[in-house]
Amino acid sequence: MMTERESLLKEQAYTEVKKYEKRVQQDPYRLSYHLMPPVGLLNDPNGLIQFNGVYHVFYQWNPFATTHGAKFWGHYSSVDMVRWKEEPIALAPSEWYEKNGCYSGSAVESDGKLYLFYTGNVKLDDSTRETYQCLAVSTDGASFEKKGPVLKLPAGYTAHFRDPKIWNKNDRWYMIIGAQTLEGKGAAVLFVSNDLYHWEELGPIAGSGMNGLGDFGYMWECPDLIQLQGKEVLLVSPQGLEPKGHLYNNLFQSGYFVGDLDYKTAQFQHGDFVELDRGFDFYAPQTFTDESGRVILYAWMGITDESEPYQPTVANNWVHALTIPRELELRDGQIFQNPAEELKKLRQDEVRFDYGEHESLDEVCSAEVELDFAEAVAGSFEMNFRGECVLSYDSSKQEMSLQRRNIITGLCEKRVCRLNKLSKLQIFIDHSSLEIFVNGGQEVFTARYFPQSENHTITFNGTTSFRLKKWNLGGVI
Repeated sequence: MMTERESLLKEQAYTEVKKYEKRVQQDPYRLSYHLMPPVGLLNDPNGLIQFNGVYHVFYQWNPFATTHGAKFWGHYSSVDMVRWKEEPIALAPSEWYEKNGCYSGSAVESDGKLYLFYTGNVKLDDSTRETYQCLAVSTDGASFEKKGPVLKLPAGYTAHFRDPKIWNKNDRWYMIIGAQTLEGKGAAVLFVSNDLYHWEELGPIAGSGMNGLGDFGYMWECPDLIQLQGKEVLLVSPQGLEPKGHLYNNLFQSGYFVGDLDYKTAQFQHGDFVELDRGFDFYAPQTFTDESGRVILYAWMGITDESEPYQPTVANNWVHALTIPRELELRDGQIFQNPAEELKKLRQDEVRFDYGEHESLDEVCSAEVELDFAEAVAGSFEMNFRGECVLSYDSSKQEMSLQRRNIITGLCEKRVCRLNKLSKLQIFIDHSSLEIFVNGGQEVFTARYFPQSENHTITFNGTTSFRLKKWNLGGVI
């Protein structure tokens, strides 16, 4: 049963949506084929699942402001992962154990029911914090009955203990949680259950100072343990990494460790940390496995940093979006990301040409562009997006970079990765976002950008030849 408090909070959220609906929809930076909040702030994707044939994407949502407050869970569903329907609010922070936010979590199916696990955040009057891992259950995928906390904070950790991800292995349920130890070190902690309600701690499987890893952040958020090509892969978002050359140049990072997990001893032997995305705006990735066995990832196409309040969409009462869905593969120990196959259904108005016939594309706001190079680029290549972002490759340095204008200072900022060769680009351009897949998903650059409204032109420079395909992309909601 929905409590009176929960009903009131949801009603207030819907009032905010209605109040700013026209302003939000008229924003020229509103995206066409990405999931966004109807109003307010969106951050982490949550509860990704295909349940009874229907795809569900939940997300962290503050409907009352474009700042981080007491989070709700917003909810979209789709039968094809292309056209999305806005569902009723899934969770509102109405109960004592979640009064300052229904924080991130995940979803599983068991016995025909949909189980949502999430972190209940509580801030006390003395400025301390409490944290609870909570459960809500649904039979229809739309309305949820809260069961309350199923796991309290164990010894050895601060209240920065959150983001449960659940999966089934050998008929037992496992939960991994992002944590901070009492020594101020980030960790990923494993639990096991037979019934989804009672959980036993197995211990930390990875973290700062563990498994040969040196000092590696003061908090690990959004852990996600998946299997790819017979290996366990731990996705995680560590906070507190210092920049190291081309690496770790965003305020917070997201990446992965490839290894082998011994479920009996809770020992995870793993390799080096690898960043999942080389751009500016990518955080809190989460995956799910669909009914065909594909591992699909969404991430928050944003990050909490000093520029967040300056994004121009804030003036129109909304901020942030999710990435497009990406299929993951592990090849020779490296994750490759590629756009979900379903996105091809959005393609319209195909255009093809060879470089030399044209040196620019006009009227590009919402499109997919593919560039196939006749041979790996020798020399340099440059692509300018609407006068606001520049993608460059220099074969002599074996470097690819993405540059954009900083929205606070107006100065150029750059992200760089090492790349032995450039042979193919697949680029998803939306009104205020770029997702650039390099060499079949070997590397990805994700960025929000805010070009002047009158500039819709993409230009090319370089000495190499390539074949280009371009499609306009339709909307998804």
